[in-house]
Amino acid sequence: MEQIVTFGEIMGRIATPDNIRIRQSRLMDVSYAGAEASVAASICNFGGTARFVTSLPNNSLGEAAIDALRSIGIDTKYINKINKGRMGLYFLETGANQRPSNVIYDRENSSFSITSGDKYRWDEIFSDSQWLHLTGITPGLSELTASATIDVAEKAKLAGCNVSIDLNFRKKLWKWKENVSSRELAQEIMCKILPFTDLVIANEEDCSDILGIKAGHTDVEIASLEVDKYPEVAKEIIKQFPNIKKIAITLRESYSASHNNWGAMLYDASTKKSYYAPLSDDSIYKPYEIKNIVDRVGGGDAFAGGLIFALTTEELQQPQTALSYAVAASCLKHSIKGDFNYSNRYEVEKLMNGSVSGRVVR
Repeated sequence: MEQIVTFGEIMGRIATPDNIRIRQSRLMDVSYAGAEASVAASICNFGGTARFVTSLPNNSLGEAAIDALRSIGIDTKYINKINKGRMGLYFLETGANQRPSNVIYDRENSSFSITSGDKYRWDEIFSDSQWLHLTGITPGLSELTASATIDVAEKAKLAGCNVSIDLNFRKKLWKWKENVSSRELAQEIMCKILPFTDLVIANEEDCSDILGIKAGHTDVEIASLEVDKYPEVAKEIIKQFPNIKKIAITLRESYSASHNNWGAMLYDASTKKSYYAPLSDDSIYKPYEIKNIVDRVGGGDAFAGGLIFALTTEELQQPQTALSYAVAASCLKHSIKGDFNYSNRYEVEKLMNGSVSGRVVR
């Protein structure tokens, strides 16, 4: 099987246990996490092959992160270990009910953010690869990582790979250029990456934040989505970037930190057809209702990993099937602590085929 490559930063995830606030906690749960690593983890847990490319400090923290990746089966051969910089961190305070979750980044001068794109062996990396996945998080870290992301997208296309990108706008990032707002800088850089992209993945807000394209009167703050307007959003994106073949948009309705509705739309530019998942028995869009979220961080990455895996797996490639698989995979991720989705293919297919009761399997 040809490799699926992801490129980005893996960090230490420092999370308060349960729903305790950071100010209350004197004990933290430590794991390793990052959007692109999470996509690679999903693909491997589903039975695919994935390679993660990054730079880490040449110390025990870097080794621990690599161990976490290897334990899932991710190819770590092309991870740089460097003697400069540090491990990036993020601190997570998990919300509940009307109190939102909160993320604090501590990523400045990380080994990854200070490494230029020419330090990676891209010719070797792409020699046996079919796909490159990127996110909008990586170019938001530093000017070096922004340049590297543009460069690797172009190199992947020249190598014959499909390229996907999750827009993933993070307003707490994109601080590396003076006198330019985070949103303006993200728009400038992402518009340099999108011309090399085949598949765009976004959430309900990303298209508005990055490209200024809004879905009707959608207002995520009050869980009001005009779902039928998202195909028009996709068409407008393709009008601006005609190289894009597919656009997937996740549709999250947040009623509280613990209660979300979850689904997605996929637009296929070749057929000009839109698909939604999940569907009711009479083929009407009916989102999963998730009332007791365990951990929603990484839900979008689980969707991306599920979609890429499905699109590269012959029996799952049809657009409706691929989308249904991705939405079911990300739904299950909401029940799993940590950034990585430890659901397997059997569990995902059971859910996408209607097994929603959560009964004990004996």
